[in-house]
Formats: sequence, C-alpha cells, structure tokens
Amino acid sequence: MEQQDKYIRFDWAVKRLLRQKANFGVLEGFLTVLLGENVKIIEILESESNQQTIDDKFNRVDIKARNSKDEIIIVEIQNTRELYYLERILYGVAKAITEHISLGERYYAVKKIYSISILYFDIGKGEDYLYHGQNHFIGVHTGDRLEVTTKEKDAIVHKIPAEIFPEYFLIRVNEFDKVAVTPLEEWIEYLKTGCIRPDTTAPGLEEARQKLIYYNMSKEERHAYDEHLSAIMIQNDVLDGAKLEGRMEGRMEGKMEGKMEGKMEERLEIANNLKSLGVDITAIHKATGLSPEEIEKL
Repeated sequence: MEQQDKYIRFDWAVKRLLRQKANFGVLEGFLTVLLGENVKIIEILESESNQQTIDDKFNRVDIKARNSKDEIIIVEIQNTRELYYLERILYGVAKAITEHISLGERYYAVKKIYSISILYFDIGKGEDYLYHGQNHFIGVHTGDRLEVTTKEKDAIVHKIPAEIFPEYFLIRVNEFDKVAVTPLEEWIEYLKTGCIRPDTTAPGLEEARQKLIYYNMSKEERHAYDEHLSAIMIQNDVLDGAKLEGRMEGRMEGKMEGKMEGKMEERLEIANNLKSLGVDITAIHKATGLSPEEIEKL
C-alpha cells in the first residue's frame, strides 16, 4: 500500500484527533451518513474513556458529543469481547440522560440520546452488519403505533415515542463483506480495512483522506499508534488462544466423561444380568463395584 493511502484507524482518530473542533467534519460526516440527516456537532463532552496517557484503554474508545439539535450522541468503539455489553451501553445511556438534566428541571428537558457502537468482536447471532434499536409502543390488539400528545414551543404536537426515547446502533464491522457502493458502505469499509477510495464523495471521508493520513503524524505519534495496534493484536491473540484451549479441554473432558459413562453402563448391565440369575447382592457388589443401593434399584 502506498504511503499516502495508509490511514489511521477510526478508534485512534476518535481518541486523538476528532475531539478537536477543526476535525469535527470527519465525525459529522460519519454521523450524517449513519443517521440519515445532517449532523452538526457543537461541542465534545467529557466521556468515560477520554484518556490521553500511555495507559490509554485500547479495548474501548468513546466520544460524547452535543449536536445542533441539543441531542447527545455517544460513539463507542469496542475492540475486544465484553460480557454484558448491551447492559453496559444501557447504563451509559441512562447515565448520560441523568447527567444532562438538573435536579428540579421539568421532564421536557430530558435530552434525546443516540448510542452508536462500532464493534470489532462477535456480539452474537445475526445476518446483518448494522442493527438499529428504538422504542415503539404497539397496540396489543390493533397493531397500531401509539403517538403521544406533548407541548413544544407553546404548541400541542404529536410525537412517536421513538422521537423521545434513546436510539441504539450496533455496527458489526467484521460482518461487512460487501462491495461498498453507498456512502454508508464506504464508511463501514474504512472502519474494517482502513482504506478510503481516492474518488470518495461520502460525507466525512473526503476530509478523512486529508486529515487521517498515517505519515502526517510525527515519529512519536506513529510509534504510539503502532503500539496501540500491537496491543489490540496481542489481546486478540490471547482471546483466540483462550477460546482454542477451552474447546480442546472441552473435547478431552467430553471423551473422558464418555468413557466413564460407557463403563458405568456396562457395570449396570452386568449387575442386572447377575441379579436376574438370582445371584446375591454381596456377590454382585464384589463383581461390579456397584453399591448395594445401586443394585437394589435395578
């Protein structure tokens, strides 16, 4: 790959570059393509893993932003498997809601939250690479969708609950195996391969081609970035090795259990035959090793 075609991974860009106002355009482009509406970021808010030290987390990176509609958008990149992942993002959304409403404020001040997860691990079964979750209230008997009446700017309006409740996006990067045609597919291709087409017109990717070039970083920054990639690779190797060992141990245990079960069945069969011939329990016990209680049950 040519030097000018080597681009920084998105998780590193989120951690080190996209928090700067001059680079908001890259993140805005990604969110615009994903959400299907023009997104303008006003500010980057403090987030849980916003660290800038040598001990930075490599397994998880997140960024929390406020857009021009005063909504909160949480973008999280998860590199390695985490149990109870959905429970954790639910907690993160709940925390964001409570952090952005003051005690005593009326409930109309509750902010809309978008939770976007870019996942590099297998979260479960599913055929798609992009999943979207939102709340709808469906009539149990009629099947219709409930619209609620609310007040907005001194006017009574109708809203569907999905406009109020948080929305979740799960991007299963490793499941993407298509030829990128749409802007969204081009973005997922970049997330998976780190490649950006020279002729791309996808929002955000044009700017990314200029600002996320590997060789634009200083020598020290490139070293830190390479260490970040090495840490991810080592962690994935450790996890893959643990999975393989677990499968091998499971097979060995299964074989041992199978042999033991086979021997037990053989002893029970012998004991049953001896018992049917009228052999006393003491003799059967000596011949098979079964307890008198086990023999009595036959």
